[in-house]
Amino acid sequence: MLVVLVELADVGAGLAAATGATCGSLAAYAGNRRFTFASDVGHRALPRFLLVAALGAITSAALVFAGTEWFGLHYLLPQVAATVLVLFAGFTVNRRWTFA
Repeated sequence: MLVVLVELADVGAGLAAATGATCGSLAAYAGNRRFTFASDVGHRALPRFLLVAALGAITSAALVFAGTEWFGLHYLLPQVAATVLVLFAGFTVNRRWTFA
């Protein structure tokens, strides 16, 4: 989604990263609740999950923005770094708080 938005739709890298993260979080909730964490806490986990996802999207967008605008990097480099950071941080928070 990032590449399509940046290359074909002329969307800024930070906004494209945030859009991709938001869309991904909606699909991820159901899969994480059912398969990854096999949680039975019900949908009370949804607001927590969305908070973690929103913080991840903000973090990702900020890192891509900083990498491209402040450091002049190609947008894919800070996106990869942001993805790795947000993936591990989000998993940890979701395991210990969201679906606990």
